[in-house]
Amino acid sequence: MKLDSKFYEDKMKKAISAYGENLDTIRVGRANPSVLSKIMVDYYGMPTAINQMAEVKTTDARTIVISPWDATSLKNIEKAILASDLGITPANDGKALRLVFPQLTEERRKEVQKQVSKMGEEAKVAIRNIRRDANDKCKDLKKNGEMTEDEQKASEKTVQDLTDKYIKEVDALTAQKDKEIMAI
Repeated sequence: MKLDSKFYEDKMKKAISAYGENLDTIRVGRANPSVLSKIMVDYYGMPTAINQMAEVKTTDARTIVISPWDATSLKNIEKAILASDLGITPANDGKALRLVFPQLTEERRKEVQKQVSKMGEEAKVAIRNIRRDANDKCKDLKKNGEMTEDEQKASEKTVQDLTDKYIKEVDALTAQKDKEIMAI
């Protein structure tokens, strides 16, 4: 019996996907509506994503305009943005909120790079944990006589190859984000 490497590969792909989504939420000086994706607003007692209750558009490279469909929710959206770790104070004109992203300072740039590196390490740890789970499964199958030693070694090698592939992908995403940070 061979280990179902597809199952573990899917888990690794999900870890990469989650890492990519987390990278999108990092503010790097350019207006990007995805920085708002994790901010939830109390809307009639229900936590609601901003993009589900307002039009979110980028008017230029440094400005996002949030126009709520329900004008009464403007204050709640503003409070949620202020309470978040976004670090930008919205300008409220009574109809919409404007978020103006300042140019990154050298200090902030280094801070963001550290944050990206930390998130990259967390993604790598998640992938390595998946590898450990797969290897533990191989050992259990071998111990129960459901797998030969050769099959165990082959399965562990397959899992290690997958691990190496996805670790390289994390490194590539991290390098790409670092390049984006330095370009601003």
